[in-house]
Amino acid sequence: MHQNLNGMDIDVSAGYKFILIMKTITNIAGGLAGAVALNILHESVRRIDHKSPRIDLVGEEALTKIIKSIGVEPPKGNKLYAATLAGDVVSNALYYSMIGVGKKNTLLLRGAAYGLAAGIGALALTKPMGLSDAPITKTTETKVLTVAWYLFGGLVTAFAIKSLQKKQ
Repeated sequence: MHQNLNGMDIDVSAGYKFILIMKTITNIAGGLAGAVALNILHESVRRIDHKSPRIDLVGEEALTKIIKSIGVEPPKGNKLYAATLAGDVVSNALYYSMIGVGKKNTLLLRGAAYGLAAGIGALALTKPMGLSDAPITKTTETKVLTVAWYLFGGLVTAFAIKSLQKKQ
């Protein structure tokens, strides 16, 4: 079977499609592992350390603003928390899944780079996006932990993808 991709005629066999689908599933599963690990870490630490980053509060503020902007009353309390957590897991899983795109020998480096970029982005972009950065920038420790947690999620993703690739 031939497929035209940006003016190039490419032979896309069933085997190639299967491999592409398996790689995509592996990357998404790895991204989900990283996103879940990040959220478990965040949720666990925030319950015992009141000085820890409160990424959840930034997410709740963002979701509330988005929903209000379309003229709908946003959820409150546990419903807002659950919606934010679900959105956080899905968006982080999709972001982290990109770690699997590229050469196998740079997978761990990409995991670290994507994790660092997400953490630094959380610190640097929250305020310009019109959100309060206080929950993640209140102390130097909070800032370091914010970056470290996203780095952790990126590395968990890379190791999960690496493990899943061995099983293929």
